[in-house]
Amino acid sequence: MIAPELAEHFRGKRVLITGGLGFIGSTIARELVESGAQITLVDSLTPEYGGNLANIAGIEERVRVNISDVRDEHSFRFLIRDQDVLFNLAGQTSHVDSMAEPYTDLDINARSQLSILEACRHHNPDARVVFASTRQIYGRPRYLPVDEQHPLQPVDVNGINKLAGEWYHLVYGEVYGIRTCILRMTNTYGPRMRVKDARQTFLGFWFRLLLEGRALQVWGGAQRRDFNYVDDAVRAFLLAAVREEAVGKVYNLGDAHVLTLEDLAEQLTSMAPGSYEVVSFPEERLRIDIGDYFGDFAKIQAELGWAPAVPLEEGLRRTVDYYRRHGSRYWP
Repeated sequence: MIAPELAEHFRGKRVLITGGLGFIGSTIARELVESGAQITLVDSLTPEYGGNLANIAGIEERVRVNISDVRDEHSFRFLIRDQDVLFNLAGQTSHVDSMAEPYTDLDINARSQLSILEACRHHNPDARVVFASTRQIYGRPRYLPVDEQHPLQPVDVNGINKLAGEWYHLVYGEVYGIRTCILRMTNTYGPRMRVKDARQTFLGFWFRLLLEGRALQVWGGAQRRDFNYVDDAVRAFLLAAVREEAVGKVYNLGDAHVLTLEDLAEQLTSMAPGSYEVVSFPEERLRIDIGDYFGDFAKIQAELGWAPAVPLEEGLRRTVDYYRRHGSRYWP
């Protein structure tokens, strides 16, 4: 449930969400409809990505949906007009796909971000913009936990293009005064995430395998990770859109609770009859794996008052329960 002070801020505001039928975008929409915001969701519904009309089940009549691609700069010029807030979540998130189809990743994660910001500059420079970035831009950590001062050294095409997207937002804020903020996200999970395959995240596919009674495959297993439940991530987006301290800033998300992937698999398989096996990395994944990663979120905690609130065990249970009830909407 959205905090009262945030609900009051968004009451009557016009909000545009790119990637709005995806996992996080649709969860933001569900929070904001309760505040009386006027919400437009933009999504291409490209099958390889995370958009799904099932994600807005129950709120279909309370949001406006525009099926279009952020690569279509002409339509975006119209969509951005008169919007108060842009949550910019559209992107290609598969690291393996970015290596197999680098020009597609470039178009979506770099060039399209420039087009979005050009549309803001010329047609709505007063819009508040929050951009969804990724921990992947840091590459293989040189120290842990990773803070915002860590060197940036992406290990794949996706990380390079997401970093370019970040810098476009920062430069347009510095030069043209567009009020941008960037959130570098860690492993985000929860209801409405893509689970039909491992294209976007291994954990989403694990939920499907678990509920179908198939063994989870844990590549390597010793890598340490942190995880954010989607409601916590959404709260960070809302704070970043509201607080003046966030303008022009870059923030890591993260969680103080860190565990290995094998420990995660053990915890998950304890919630439903299931099993897992530790296997060697596929070669194409090993080349771009970053090893251990967990983020330092002290900056956003100090400046915006954000910290994760949902414990991992509780978040996993909520997610398993959701797909027990609604799995047929998310995989054949």
